[in-house]
Amino acid sequence: MTVSRKNLGSLSVSPLSLGGNVFGWTADEAESFAVLDAYVAGGGNFIDTADAYSFWVEGNKGGESETVIGNWLAARGNRADVVIATKVGAQPGLKGLSTATIKKAVDGSLSRLRTDYIDLYYTHYDDESVEVAEFLTALDDLVKAGKVREIAASNISAPRLEESLACSAREGLARYVALQPHYNLVSRDTYEGELADVAARHGLAAVPYYALASGFLTGKYRPGTDIDSARSAKAAQYLATDRGPRVLQALDTVAAAHDAEIATVALAWLAARPTVAAPIASARTVAQLPSLLASLDLTLTDAELTLLNEASA
Repeated sequence: MTVSRKNLGSLSVSPLSLGGNVFGWTADEAESFAVLDAYVAGGGNFIDTADAYSFWVEGNKGGESETVIGNWLAARGNRADVVIATKVGAQPGLKGLSTATIKKAVDGSLSRLRTDYIDLYYTHYDDESVEVAEFLTALDDLVKAGKVREIAASNISAPRLEESLACSAREGLARYVALQPHYNLVSRDTYEGELADVAARHGLAAVPYYALASGFLTGKYRPGTDIDSARSAKAAQYLATDRGPRVLQALDTVAAAHDAEIATVALAWLAARPTVAAPIASARTVAQLPSLLASLDLTLTDAELTLLNEASA
C-alpha cells in the first residue's frame, strides 16, 4: 500500500505513527512483531517509543519496548525502511536532561534498538533545572556524532519551547523539528492556544500522543459498560464530563456516514488539524490495527469537521 508522507525536518514519515508503549507491556514480543509487521504492510513507517517504556509494570525497569523493537528490526533487516522515534529523560535512574544523562541514555537506547542511529530523539519531559543551551548542546553533539538524525520535544511549555528554538537559532545548534503534545478530541486545550501557536509560527510538526484518549475515542467505553482493560480507568473518566458523551455522539454520526470505525474518524479529525503531521496510536493486537490504518484513507467533509469541532469545544 502506498501512503503519502509528511516531512519532519529531513525525515519522511507516514501520517500515522505506531505507538510502541504497549510492546513489552500488554503485548508480548510475538504479538508486538505481528503488529509491527501489519503496520508496515499497511503503509506505515513511523514507530514511536521511549527509553522509559514500560517501567510502570511490575518487574520492568524501562527499555522493554525499545528491546522488542530492536529485536524486530534485527529479525526483519529493515532498519533503513522505518523511522524510529524514541525519548530521553523519564527512565528511572536516567531522569532529566543533564548532559551526562542524555549521553548515557542515548547509548542505552541505541543498544536496545540494535541500531547505530535514532531518527527522531525527543526530550520526553522538559527539565527546567537545566538551561536550554545545555541540553541543546548535548543533543547537537549527538547529531554531529551521527547517533541522532533529528530532535524534537514533548511535554514542554510554550515559553520554554520558544526559548529553545531561539537558542538553537542563535547558537547554531540542532533545532527541534517536531513537538509531541497531548492532544485529541476530548483534550484540546492541552495543545491548542499558545503551544500550537509556537509550533505554527516556527514550522514545527505536531505528533500528538493520547490520540485516542486511552481508548475512549474507540467508542468501546459507553455509559453502563464495563471493559476489562489496562486503560479502562483512564478512558472512563471522559464519560464523567459533558464533552465526552457529546463527542461520542458526533463521532457516531460521522462514522455512520462513512461506514467507518469511530477510532478511524477520531484519528482523521486529528490528522486534519493545523500543524498535525502524524497522530500516534497504539495497537495491542493485529485486530486493533485496521481501524487505525483506515484513517489514512478517510477525508472528512468541512461539515463533519465542524460538527466534531463544536462537539469537542
